[in-house]
Amino acid sequence: MAALTQSLTFTGQRVVSRAQQAPKRASVTTKAALKHADELLETATKMTQPGKGILAMDESNATCGSRLEGVGVENIEENRRRYRELLITTPNLGEHIGGAILFEETLYQSCADGTSFVDALNAQGIYPGIKVDKGLRPLANTNESWCQGLDDLADRAAAYYEQGARFCKWRSVVSIPDGPTRTAVTDCAYGLARYAAIVQNAGLVPIVEPEILLDGEHGIDETFEVASWVWAETFKYLADNNVSFERMLLKPSMVGPGADCPTRNTAEEVADYTLRMLNSRVPPATAGIMFLSGGLSELDSTLYLNAMNQSPNPWHVSFSYARALQNTVLKTWAGDDAKKDEAQAILARRAKENGQAQLGKFVAGDVSDSESESTYQKNYVY
Repeated sequence: MAALTQSLTFTGQRVVSRAQQAPKRASVTTKAALKHADELLETATKMTQPGKGILAMDESNATCGSRLEGVGVENIEENRRRYRELLITTPNLGEHIGGAILFEETLYQSCADGTSFVDALNAQGIYPGIKVDKGLRPLANTNESWCQGLDDLADRAAAYYEQGARFCKWRSVVSIPDGPTRTAVTDCAYGLARYAAIVQNAGLVPIVEPEILLDGEHGIDETFEVASWVWAETFKYLADNNVSFERMLLKPSMVGPGADCPTRNTAEEVADYTLRMLNSRVPPATAGIMFLSGGLSELDSTLYLNAMNQSPNPWHVSFSYARALQNTVLKTWAGDDAKKDEAQAILARRAKENGQAQLGKFVAGDVSDSESESTYQKNYVY
């Protein structure tokens, strides 16, 4: 790890220096180069209003289906549609949710009354978004992964914009137990940067998601070192590709110990490490930091976010949660529409609690067993 630490010091100094200069350069070039520059800025600004975060509901058909089957619901398109309609039609959801990330199938679906999902979201003041990466594939001669989907991204992004999407997400991952190798880190960072440049040109605000997987026995200090490397490389390539930081969102994992590490850190410790990472690697111009929950329990993800917002910082530090918003909701509904109102009330409460955490004002009360259980899955894929 010593060699890695030494290389990080050099890389970090060089990259942060460039990244700090990048917003001014990007602001000058983006306005002229992007025909959607004003709209992109408006979208990013409105999605990061105080007390708001993002609902991630972009699980693939296979992943969504496995969760449905886990509560006794058959994995067919109609049942996926029914469940996702429950989510997006939750009353007052837009009070604390600024955007919803959809899977491609979901972007083109409609509610039972014929209202398109896009229109239903817009009616609540929620921006429709879309997952655009095509998933992970094995990286040759390693146990790591690379992310595919760049080849036809420009055409797909244009089509998604026409359908009503206004932002999108690309997830790439780095695994600590399996490396990370420089090849894997470079592929993650460069792929995210190319994606962000392409979709900004199409009018979509990019969510850049370099996830450091929870898998492993490593402690929080090793996570910090690896994340330092990955985040530095990511912002280097974002700057090289003239991505406008004011018109993008970062979706990182929090800096914590591996899932199998015997030492568990407090919310305050996770917040301290994560904020130090943000301050050393992320340009202040970045529109928002929308954390993924990454297998944390519903309660812990809210507590960690709340702890990070106890001190001032230059960003909108918020959430883009999937399992940490949906876990109890899905178990409550379990395919029974008689439980729809109860399930929606839980989602509205979870959104409100995380909205309070974004403001640093969350106070934990009584929680269910479901809300306290880990949502971690080894080798998690969407």
